Amino acid sequence: MGIVFKQSLNNTLVTYIGFGIGAINQLFLYTQFLEAEYFGLVTVMFSASLILMPLMTFGVQNTLVKYYSSFKEEQELNAFLTLMLLLPIVIVLPLAGVAYFANETIGDFLSSTNPIVKNYVWYIFLIGFSLAYFEIFYAWARVRLKSVFGNFMKEIFTRVGTMILLVLIYLDVISVDFFLKAMVGVNLLRVFVMKLYAYKLQMPKIDFKWPENTREILSYSTLIVLGGSAAIILLEIDKVMLNQYISIENVAYYGIATYIAMVIIVPSRSMHQITYPLTAELINSGNMIGLKTLYQKSSLTLFIASGVLFLLIILNLDQLYLLLPEEYRGGFTVVFIIGLIKVYDSLLGNNNSILYNSEYYRAVLVMGILLAVITILFNLWLIPRYGLEGAAIASFLAFFIYNTVKLIYVKVKFGMLPFTTSTLKVLGVLLLIGIPFYFLNFTWHPIINIILKGTLMAVLFGFAIYVFKISADVNGVIDKLIKRS
Repeated sequence: MGIVFKQSLNNTLVTYIGFGIGAINQLFLYTQFLEAEYFGLVTVMFSASLILMPLMTFGVQNTLVKYYSSFKEEQELNAFLTLMLLLPIVIVLPLAGVAYFANETIGDFLSSTNPIVKNYVWYIFLIGFSLAYFEIFYAWARVRLKSVFGNFMKEIFTRVGTMILLVLIYLDVISVDFFLKAMVGVNLLRVFVMKLYAYKLQMPKIDFKWPENTREILSYSTLIVLGGSAAIILLEIDKVMLNQYISIENVAYYGIATYIAMVIIVPSRSMHQITYPLTAELINSGNMIGLKTLYQKSSLTLFIASGVLFLLIILNLDQLYLLLPEEYRGGFTVVFIIGLIKVYDSLLGNNNSILYNSEYYRAVLVMGILLAVITILFNLWLIPRYGLEGAAIASFLAFFIYNTVKLIYVKVKFGMLPFTTSTLKVLGVLLLIGIPFYFLNFTWHPIINIILKGTLMAVLFGFAIYVFKISADVNGVIDKLIKRS
């Protein structure tokens, strides 16, 4: 876990800086400098783009990670990398044609409830394209176990660009229309920079003599497209479907609540940048003992991180909402429900990496597709009845089913679970700290209240984890911090 923990810590630092900048953008700049209607439009645009993204990648980002370490000869590796660069074009070009010829029809569908969305179909396509090729070049770097720069570009670059643009709107230097165009430009620029970095690590040498297992690679990529699309639908379809049923301002309110909850998943996103390729190597080499160790350690570490973040957010949420405009308040239920989803995601450790890099990925991808359909049905049922809370409940039900199925599948096929007795210890510590702090409230300014209560909770939680020696990795980090101080 040495290289995992080192790069995960670096990635966590970068990711939290990015999320901090994003929090300023989402909670304060968007809400103050942009009308809720346009904030909702931005949320819908990016959610729709994220749904397009896995189609445009053609599963290449996962295929790169799975097969890269299996090629030992330079010629075969060059041929494989050439295939990875060209494969997404098979999807991108037809989608571009659809966006061009069916622009009016797509616009009419997306704007049935909110007419403002109609003129932004091309924006959605271009952002989806930029997200797709960024992930491909990011995977290109990750297989070389170089994930920090890519994580910087993913988490910080676009958020800083967005912050600058929002300030320019406030200063009346640019219009909202220019802001939306510039958002597309920032994402395209990010792809170009990431491409240069990936090629610096390993410049591709074009070779059209495809690898002997090309059919297997294409089959895997095709299924990953379906699985990736299913996973993104589970994550983003709620915002797109809210646009179809209620006014777009409510999508902005929902986006704020879900963004707050997304902070919980930051450590998981950071760790997965490095555990994914390591999982592929362990499976390719048949090291099941190492795989089980990685599975359980990643689960425990992420449960510790996500659990304390969940408590910090939920028990300070009322104070945080006091800092926002009144119309953005009142999303406690959404944050709580989505937060539980993110804790469960973290508890699974590198479960996704195990499944996507194993011989059983086909069955799991089929399950993912079925659950994506269920998610859409849940949203069709619950959003008209319960609005924003209905969307959150639909997401919770879908993810609970999806994660539980994946958990059982790994147990059946690999004979391992991510849980240990330490998992129960962490749960006990969370309850012992969470219950009394639920009743503890301060009466000063919200920022002071959040800092004071959050600091007390974090210190007590860290102390308990350290004293009871629940995680060797966490204790190791704390020991290093103590020595440095």
